[in-house]
Amino acid sequence: MAATSSALWLSRTLKSSLCGRLAHTIKVGGIGQQRDTSTSSFTGKIIPPPAKYGGRHTVALIPGDGIGPELLNHVREVFRFTCVPVDFEVVNVNSSETNEDDINNAITAIRRNGVALKGNIETNHNMPPSHKSRNNLLRTSLDLYANMMHCQSVPGVQTRHKNIDIIIIRENTEGEYSSLEHESVSGVVESLKIITRLNSLRIADYAFRLAREKGRRRVTAVHKANIMKLGDGLFLQCCKEVASGYPDIAFDSMIVDNTTMQLVSKPQQFDVMVMPNLYGNVVSNVCAGLVGGPGLVPGANYGQAYAVFETATRNTGKSIANRNIANPTAMLLASCLMLDHLKLHEYASMIRNAILTTMNETRLHTPDIGGQGTTSEVVQSIMNIIQNSGSHTLEHY
Repeated sequence: MAATSSALWLSRTLKSSLCGRLAHTIKVGGIGQQRDTSTSSFTGKIIPPPAKYGGRHTVALIPGDGIGPELLNHVREVFRFTCVPVDFEVVNVNSSETNEDDINNAITAIRRNGVALKGNIETNHNMPPSHKSRNNLLRTSLDLYANMMHCQSVPGVQTRHKNIDIIIIRENTEGEYSSLEHESVSGVVESLKIITRLNSLRIADYAFRLAREKGRRRVTAVHKANIMKLGDGLFLQCCKEVASGYPDIAFDSMIVDNTTMQLVSKPQQFDVMVMPNLYGNVVSNVCAGLVGGPGLVPGANYGQAYAVFETATRNTGKSIANRNIANPTAMLLASCLMLDHLKLHEYASMIRNAILTTMNETRLHTPDIGGQGTTSEVVQSIMNIIQNSGSHTLEHY
């Protein structure tokens, strides 16, 4: 009994000491003085919610399906360990339910908090046509019009291509995801693709603003205007109009089928890419594969009032759920994007650099990138690196 009490006291003392040292480091200098904002996706136009309750933020947490719940539990573990001033409001969404009460509760929580971190919610293909994708409902209800994915080569991960550094901007609310289908004649289905001038202009402007902020030199619009002359033609024309207002940034365009070929043959030619919804889905998955797989790349969804962070590729990882082999990197990096959005840059840098050190120096990898490490071992390594760094300045990659 005495031994147990002593161990508990020691654990609490170490935790308190670590939090104090990290807070002192962030306030006095060290990490904060060498903050790397190049990985932040905040463009200055989307205002994050202010902190409250003594400098703390409340974030909606949607576990989702598959590996989502376990990965988000690890995020919470890392946040507690590093004393991140964020509290989570957990909202569970049951993807098998036919009513929309759960997703409406999640949407309300995001409206209340302004920010969310989520796992992917499964879209069951066996549900009736009237059953709408919960992920899509969330994005359209909150008008999260811009999906951003920064796809870059990760030190320590062996891939066929090197030096990839691409920002992918995907229109997030219309296109083929408009959920407008009908079968007026048996055996003949019409599925409507919606492209509007307003949404095309604003996603193009978002891409160019982000490119300018990040010091990027080129924006490429991906389209199929040679076939869909009106729909994709409108999207391409809007990109050209916006490009004329950014003379400092080069603009070109590429047909989507050629884009996929160019990506797998010479991805280094791309800088910032902007595209309609479905092409963004395809290109995002191709690019994730180029740098090592879906377990490595984070994603973010932005609107004028809200921001939702998740892994870049929207798969649930159902086949590897609860096996302790999922790669936690993408979800942890998504949480870092969220911290950058909340202007908690020092905490984001601390966690991000510990992740990269684990990948590149410790070389502790999960099976998806050729290693034998477990999810919990990778997370423990990240926390060990943070603890060992103490008040030392962390090197930025």
